[in-house]
Amino acid sequence: MTAQAIADAAADADAAGARAGVALVSLDDPDALDRARDLFDLTWPALDGTTQVTPNLLRALLHAGAHVGAAVDAAGQIVGATLAFPAWSDDGHRHLHSHMAAVDPALRDRGIGRALKLHQRVWALERGIDTIAWTFDPLVRRNAELNLHRLGVEVGEYKVDFYGPLVDGINTGEPTDRLVVWWRLDSPHVAAVVRQPRPLLDAQALRADGRAITGIAIPDDIVDLRTSDPIRAREWRLRVREEFVAAFGRGAHVIGLDTHGYVLEDS
Repeated sequence: MTAQAIADAAADADAAGARAGVALVSLDDPDALDRARDLFDLTWPALDGTTQVTPNLLRALLHAGAHVGAAVDAAGQIVGATLAFPAWSDDGHRHLHSHMAAVDPALRDRGIGRALKLHQRVWALERGIDTIAWTFDPLVRRNAELNLHRLGVEVGEYKVDFYGPLVDGINTGEPTDRLVVWWRLDSPHVAAVVRQPRPLLDAQALRADGRAITGIAIPDDIVDLRTSDPIRAREWRLRVREEFVAAFGRGAHVIGLDTHGYVLEDS
């Protein structure tokens, strides 16, 4: 990892933080960590009143090399937080697994989540880690656009019911299907996307160029649909699962999103 690559990543993070109106910091202080936990619990409220990450577990993770990042507003309040820990892929390659990223619901769509990811990127690069991996719900379009078009991730796998049953205000009663993504932190592609987010693709134009393109549609707002029409939301889940498993089975890979959903190209 070159010093220039780290400096460039830090500049990208600082610029994103400034646009979002927050300072980006790493946390270790117990009181600040409690505020980060509050945000995690606000985002994924446990129906039994418990917490997503107990204080002793969070302290142990930090001691073992984990990272908690935070976005702090002008009043000194923590309005966003991330939790990530070192991991190893099957081939022994060390990477950072980003487990949680939460933003105060009142401040979403201000770019705070993206700024937090860029801060996480700097922390990893400073420690010689060149990749961050995480999972996300393939039906949540907002997260898909952030990951693919504003961060430049690669989609690796589709995991059926990855976590098993979860009892929280978002996932209760829903299969926890997830896409696994890999963020190659020092790649030219990531550097370019971070500085200039990609526009949505035009699948029709790609097909007209002779490329083998498949589309997988997703709803505009699955979170709202789960409340207003849970039966329809489950139908979306099962159809998207079927289409992703079939597409990946024949070697297709995700290249981005269009106005309808995912765009995949056969290898």
